[in-house]
Amino acid sequence: MKVKICGLLNEEAALHAARNGADALGFVFAESKREISLKTAKSIISKLPKEIKKVGVFVNPSMERIEEVVSETGIDYVQLHGKETPEFCRSIPYPIIKAFSIESAGDLKKVHDYPCEYILLDGPKGKYYGGNGVAFDWGILSNFDFKDKKVILAGGLNPQNVTAAIAETNASIVDVSSGVETNGHKDLEKIKLFLTRVKNS
Repeated sequence: MKVKICGLLNEEAALHAARNGADALGFVFAESKREISLKTAKSIISKLPKEIKKVGVFVNPSMERIEEVVSETGIDYVQLHGKETPEFCRSIPYPIIKAFSIESAGDLKKVHDYPCEYILLDGPKGKYYGGNGVAFDWGILSNFDFKDKKVILAGGLNPQNVTAAIAETNASIVDVSSGVETNGHKDLEKIKLFLTRVKNS
């Protein structure tokens, strides 16, 4: 099972996650309490191991904005968290993760419209499009055919429930942000505990 730690803002937390087994790290380039500057993201990414996938998180971006971030920071994946259309996704010349806010089984029907290898299933939308720390009913995934798409499970995951989440879903990757924070900041101990529990599950 692979792990993505999202919403990183500083080098210490990013390197700590990398050392403890994270497979991918996410950096938010959209309005959010975890929004990061291009300069800071570029600095952090330059120090990360090559094998770790670097993901840029966007909400309803322009193509120019995506191009700017990719060229400046060297991210590997573009994660789209807004109301981007399938047509827009087809026009992006980079690997894509398309995120969906899930409230009911009906929300899953849209996933096949998008031309991407990975889909990210998040909890219901709050003030921001992602990172709200709210889980959805994982049980609705059991009877849905995702066909060739790999599922990234997000929304409300933490060290206490991630083992159960893995057991109940067929996710390829689990994604955490607020679940490894204390008072709105990445907690190194929680990051390590989350990674340990996933890798041992």
